[in-house]
Amino acid sequence: MHSTNLLLEEPIRMASILEPSKTSFFPAMTKIVGTLGPKSRSVDTISACLKAGMSVARFDFSWGDAAYHQETLENLKLAIKATKKLCAVMLDTVGPELQVVNKRETPISLEENGTVVLTPHCGQEASSSLLPINFSGLAKALTPGATIFVGQYLFTGSETTSVWLEVSEVKGDDVVCIIKNTATLAGSLFTLHCSQIHIDLPTLSDEDKDVIRKWGAPNKIDFLSLSYTRHAEDVRQAREFLSKLGDLSQTQIFAKIENVEGLNHFDEILAEADGIILSRGNLGIDLPPEKVFLFQKSALHKCNMAGKPAVVTRVVDSMTDNLRPTRAEATDVANAVLDGSDAILLGAETLRGLYPVETISTVGRICAEAEKVFNQDLYYKRTVKYVGEPMTHLESIASSAVRAAIKVKASVIICFTSSGRAARLIAKYRPSMPVLSVVIPRLKTNQLKWSFTGAFEARQSLIVRGLFPMLADPRHPAESTSATNESVLKVALDHGKASGVIKSHDRVVVCQKVGDSSVVKIIELDD
Repeated sequence: MHSTNLLLEEPIRMASILEPSKTSFFPAMTKIVGTLGPKSRSVDTISACLKAGMSVARFDFSWGDAAYHQETLENLKLAIKATKKLCAVMLDTVGPELQVVNKRETPISLEENGTVVLTPHCGQEASSSLLPINFSGLAKALTPGATIFVGQYLFTGSETTSVWLEVSEVKGDDVVCIIKNTATLAGSLFTLHCSQIHIDLPTLSDEDKDVIRKWGAPNKIDFLSLSYTRHAEDVRQAREFLSKLGDLSQTQIFAKIENVEGLNHFDEILAEADGIILSRGNLGIDLPPEKVFLFQKSALHKCNMAGKPAVVTRVVDSMTDNLRPTRAEATDVANAVLDGSDAILLGAETLRGLYPVETISTVGRICAEAEKVFNQDLYYKRTVKYVGEPMTHLESIASSAVRAAIKVKASVIICFTSSGRAARLIAKYRPSMPVLSVVIPRLKTNQLKWSFTGAFEARQSLIVRGLFPMLADPRHPAESTSATNESVLKVALDHGKASGVIKSHDRVVVCQKVGDSSVVKIIELDD
C-alpha cells in the first residue's frame, strides 16, 4: 500500500483549519472534468463552470444525438472565448453497455420477491414483468444465482430507481430473475450491469466508430474515453481506428476501467493507454465494497509511477440534488488527491445535477486543501527510487528541475515543450508549485499546405495535475537574442505575474532545450 502522503510528521495546528483559504488564479492543482448536459449546456452555465475550475468538458454519447452535443460544443467555444479559459474536449463512448429498452419511457414498478423476465426481444413493451434489453447474448452469459443491477444512467445510489436482480433460471433467450428490492424505474435511460460476467460485445462498437468519425473527427477531440476497456488490445484497436482519421492520430486514449475483466488486465492496459479513468460506479458493483478502496490506491500508484494521468469518478453523487456533499464524500475527494489522482470526473453531478457550478467549485476547494498536506518530499523520493538508475536523459532533467524548484522555494516551474512530454514528466514528480507548460508550435506540412501544431499538446495538459499550459507565439524564439525581441520566456513570466503566481523577487525554475542540450536554470526576478 502507498498511502502515506499525509504530512502526519508535521502536526496541523487545529485553529489553522478554521482559517479561510486564500483565493488563487489556479483553483487547484488537481483538474476537474465536467460532463456537459441538460443542466450545464448554456453559454452562461459553461462559462461559470470554466471560472469555477473545469478544465476538460466531457461529452457522453450514451444519451443525446450528435446534433445535440454539437450545439453544446458550440456553446463551449463561446464560453471559452468569453472567459479566456482553455478547455479540452473528451468524447466518452458507449461501448458494450447493456440498456433497458423502454420506448414509452413510462415508470416501471418492481416489487421485492417478485419476478421479472429480461428478454432480447426489443419490440415488446417494457412492464413490471418484462424488461427488453439491447443484447441478444445475455442468456448465454448468465447462470442461476448471478447478480444483475439495473439503475438509472449515472445512478447516484441515493435515488429509489435502482434494483438488484438474482437470476433464477434461463429459458431460451430469456432470463427469469427474482427482484431483491422494491423500486420504480423512472427516467429516460436505464443501464444493466452483470456482476463479473463477460459480455461478448466489441469495446468500440460500430455506433461508437460512427460518432467518432462524424462528430469526433470534425471537432478534433483531445481525449477519447474508451468505455469498458477490458484488454490492451481494445486500446490498440481504438488507436488504429483514430490513426486513420487525420488529426485524431493525436487524440489521447483514456482507458475506462469498469469491471473485473479490466482490473485483471490493468498493467497491460496502462502500458498501452495514454491515461486511465477509474469508473468507480460500475467497479463498485463488480467488486465487493471492501475491495474498492484497495483497487483505487493500487491503480493510482501504478499510474503515478508510469507518469500517466489517472482520473477518479463518482465522488460527490449527493450533490446531484444537494448543495453540499456528505462528510464521507468530502473526505473521499481529499483521499483521491492524497492517493495521487490527477483529475476528478463529475458525471451526474454536472450532467443532470441541480448545482453544476457549485459542485465544481466545492470539489476544487477540497482538492486545494488536500494538496496543502500532500507529502511531496516523500512522494518525490519514492518516485525517484521507483524509476531507478540510470535514468533517461529527459527523466533526469525533469526530476532535477523539481528538486531545484523545491530547494530554492521557486514560485513556479516554466517548461518549454513541443510535444508536452517534458512537462508531463515534471508533473510526474508532483512539484508543490504550478508548472507552466509553454508549448512551442511546430511547423508541419502535408505537401499541400503548411500548418502549426501545438494546440492539441496544450489542451492535453489540462488533465494532468499541476500542469497549466500556454501556447507560445511561433514568431517568438525560445530565448531572446536581442533586447528588442520579446522572448517566449518573458511572455511566460508576464503571464505568471498577471495570474498572480509570480511576484517581484520570486525565484523561477526554467526547463528548456538550448541546441541539443536540455538546461535547467534558476532565475530571480527584479522589481
